[in-house]
Amino acid sequence: MRDFLIQYGSILVWIITVVNLAFCIALLRLYAKSKSPMLLCMGLIAAGLFYDAFIISLGSVYTGPALLYISQLRYVSHGGLIPLIFPICAYALRARKPVLTGVWIFTAVVIAAGIAEGFASVLEREEIGGIIRYVSSDSSPAWAETISSILSYGTVVPLIICGIIVWIKQKTPYLFLSGFLMFAFSALGPATGNFDLIFLISMLGEICMTLFFYLYGRRTLTLAA
Repeated sequence: MRDFLIQYGSILVWIITVVNLAFCIALLRLYAKSKSPMLLCMGLIAAGLFYDAFIISLGSVYTGPALLYISQLRYVSHGGLIPLIFPICAYALRARKPVLTGVWIFTAVVIAAGIAEGFASVLEREEIGGIIRYVSSDSSPAWAETISSILSYGTVVPLIICGIIVWIKQKTPYLFLSGFLMFAFSALGPATGNFDLIFLISMLGEICMTLFFYLYGRRTLTLAA
């Protein structure tokens, strides 16, 4: 599998980019029909994942100086959009207005921290499988690395827990699968010792997350009709 990912990684990232774009459009179309804040949050996360995948894909065909700057924005968009998982959980659990307000205030704080982390990260060039990308270096502030780790795992775990509750109450596993598969693919790289391929393996998990976001959103829209 490692040899396959290294040999065809530059093609695979473009496929993932197109799939992410398709799910982004599909989720935003569902939002246009329903005006559901939850679906808007899902669509925005999908948009961020599309941008992330596109910049990584671009590194397989372009190596100019602009790649560094647009890669920095990749970290900023990740920090600003991934926290939207928190209100997604709140809307899925049908939280009341006071709880929703509290969740949005908390999310705003995390978004601010995530954006600050994105700008503060010091990036260095890395290449594998014909893909040039910029990653956070050891020169990045310790607080930025801590926030990055919290965003990577501290958002997915609540999604899994929320998904279990939704599965029990609403009789659908979609939200649980979105979080569980994202977590599973994120852990697969370190578990197999492929630390240099974590980004690529995690991108497969991101597709799973947006897929089940879409399936859950479509189900919610159907039930509301």
